[in-house]
Amino acid sequence: MERTGTGTRVVITVALTLALLWTLVPLVWMVLSSFKPSEAINSAEPRWLFTPTLRHYTGLFTGGDELTPYLWHSVAAAGASAVLSVALGALAGYGPARSGMRGRKHLCCWIISTRMAPIAAVVLPLFLMFRQLGLIDTVAGLALAYLTFNLPFAIWLLSAFFADVPRALEESAKVEGCTDWQAFRHVVLPLTKSGLVTTFVLCLVFAWNDYAFALVFSGPHSQTLPIAASQLVTQSGIDWGQLCAIGTFVVVPMMLAGLAVRRWLVTGLTLGAVTGE
Repeated sequence: MERTGTGTRVVITVALTLALLWTLVPLVWMVLSSFKPSEAINSAEPRWLFTPTLRHYTGLFTGGDELTPYLWHSVAAAGASAVLSVALGALAGYGPARSGMRGRKHLCCWIISTRMAPIAAVVLPLFLMFRQLGLIDTVAGLALAYLTFNLPFAIWLLSAFFADVPRALEESAKVEGCTDWQAFRHVVLPLTKSGLVTTFVLCLVFAWNDYAFALVFSGPHSQTLPIAASQLVTQSGIDWGQLCAIGTFVVVPMMLAGLAVRRWLVTGLTLGAVTGE
């Protein structure tokens, strides 16, 4: 039994190590390549020793196709979509968590199932509506497009966090004179702060990395970072240095956000409240 347990741990360790290398090696190579001179990137043999340069990063913010507008569009559209998703998701997710109606679990499954629909199924209806409303090639239109797949996820996830909050805490607040809204605002929301932050960051990551919606609904006045990256791939060649630099811009902030989500999940306030029930 002891040998079996040791063998299992070794297999798990090896599998996790391989998965970690599979994930990190391309990212590390991309970041390193963003600091390599062009001749080192285009070399037939990998160059491990090179003189770092910031030329690829400075090139993104100079010239006629600078990255600043794309960066602003990504931040505005993804941020607005994440904020709206959390705000609306908190209100909509609280209902199924506290409702005693039959089939509420099926309702939550139906809500999250809309998130699983292929993007191609909703692009055409949204495009027709956005064209009538004048939302094509606008940051607001992109934020609303991202909301179509962020909101179901936010409702489903926040509903689970709200369900973990003991009803006794809300009932105690109501005995003290709080209304339903006050109990929700002053008791439930503070206890689910970890869930709100986690949902916000995940929705931000989904919107930040989107390419399909940005390709259809954006234009010269609203294009995002993934669109800017795709424009570096042309028939005349690929600027690998700038492509790696813009990839670093896209990936690194979301990796830091993922680490923040992990911290909130581990030390979530809601779990501590439920433990005391």
